[in-house]
Amino acid sequence: MSIYNKIIIIFCILISSCNIVLASAFEYGYTSDGFKYVIHHHNESSYQHAWCSAHNSIEEFENSDKTRVDCLTDTYAIEFDFADKWAESIGQALHYSFMTGKRAKVVLILENPEKQMCYFERVQNLGKIHNFDVEYVTPEILNIVDDKCQYSDCKCHKVKKKKHKFLNRIKYFFNNLLNNNSDVLYLAV
Repeated sequence: MSIYNKIIIIFCILISSCNIVLASAFEYGYTSDGFKYVIHHHNESSYQHAWCSAHNSIEEFENSDKTRVDCLTDTYAIEFDFADKWAESIGQALHYSFMTGKRAKVVLILENPEKQMCYFERVQNLGKIHNFDVEYVTPEILNIVDDKCQYSDCKCHKVKKKKHKFLNRIKYFFNNLLNNNSDVLYLAV
């Protein structure tokens, strides 16, 4: 690989590493290996606890096939999931409905409702077609005070280490550049 190509790749990584939070519906992080993931400030289970408590439902009901329904009410088998996992939530809710004989329901977690409402609308449209119910919750359900919810097992109560996302991506890039692993370099961009 020529020095010119290496400079182009470095430039592309530097440009792509600048996260523009306003343009994205999700906040992303990067592993030390350079893999991208969605950052959630509270656990799915915290939203689940709050909703299930308010609706007097059974949490983590175990089906005969060992799958677990997030919340089971007299009427519904409910799957909770974050907006970035909207498609998964539908399949799980339908499976839980099949296993319990109750109506399927998806409760989508919208951490940023203004930017994530399109995911709720997708699920809602599919719910109309495939006959399951949908609603959403926002962080308001957690009664957050000083960036912490009331559930002590939530990740918001854990001490956070300062992560250097940008530096991890650069380190990953240069390790592969030095090892002349061009396949990984193109994937990193």
